[in-house]
Amino acid sequence: MTKLMSALVAAHTHSQPQIKQIPRPELKPNEVLVAVAAASINPVDQKYRLLHYSMKLTTVYPLTLGNDFSGTIVARGAQALDFKVGDQVYGRVNHDRTGTFAEYLAIDQTAIAKVPTNLSLTAAAAVPLVGLTAYQALMEILALQAGQKIFINAGSGGVGSMAIQLAHAQGAEVATTVSERNRQLVADLGADHISDYHQVDFSTILHDYDAVFDTHGGADTQKALSILRPGGKLVSIANLPTAEFARERHLGKIRELGFAMASSQLTKIAQQQQVSYQFLLMHASGQQLNQLTNLIEHQQLRPIIDRTYPFAEIKQALDYAEQGHVTGKVVVTMK
Repeated sequence: MTKLMSALVAAHTHSQPQIKQIPRPELKPNEVLVAVAAASINPVDQKYRLLHYSMKLTTVYPLTLGNDFSGTIVARGAQALDFKVGDQVYGRVNHDRTGTFAEYLAIDQTAIAKVPTNLSLTAAAAVPLVGLTAYQALMEILALQAGQKIFINAGSGGVGSMAIQLAHAQGAEVATTVSERNRQLVADLGADHISDYHQVDFSTILHDYDAVFDTHGGADTQKALSILRPGGKLVSIANLPTAEFARERHLGKIRELGFAMASSQLTKIAQQQQVSYQFLLMHASGQQLNQLTNLIEHQQLRPIIDRTYPFAEIKQALDYAEQGHVTGKVVVTMK
């Protein structure tokens, strides 16, 4: 008899996701089966239809939602020998395979790492997607160095709060924007220069920055380009992909042309100011999660959790997160 599990499932492109009973996933040789303990809410959970279309992914319905998780391994494939049954792990699934809003998850062993010894499973679930996003922006693209100046907007959000801590641990000088109620939080995380976005336009007070990590998008991206020194770099997760992004991912000439047209104003401004603009779509990496684990265990990095919800209330969790202004992350617990 097929074993079933509860999961948050979208029946088709235009349907509202519902909690349903579906078969447990079957393991491939390089995968482990995880009993999910908790999963976090991310903006991509609300935008999966757009993401799959723009990234040229084939979406198979019904689709189980959710992108990162923590849990305990209960089975492993024949080639998944890096972990053992009983290991507590966390991770972020690849873009072509969502599914963490479920009681069980099959995932490639290269996308996971052991949970930090000083975090609960609930807290660990708040790390993978935002932690990897911040790590890849700061370390891979910006190559942030000690003594450099970096601006990270929306510093109290899930990604921003991780990025501030990573930049501080790297020895950089960090500026950020928050509402007044979160000023002390980001100061504690390592921000050196803090402005209230309700009161101050950051582009009027910051200048000669080496790097910008744009987590907000919109008009902030253009403003942030203006504060960079010549040769400075901006990476965005919230504005528009570029033609280079499409080429690197082999998305085809149509998307390459579309992205080039959409991002033309930003790339033109960047060229005029002798700075660079890049778009980041983070990728799963167990190896990089191990780097984050090391920082967490050495108390240089910690997740910030706004609220937790039981899985039965996941719709309320998604609604709360979609309102914006979440401090850190929203986490859903399975039991």
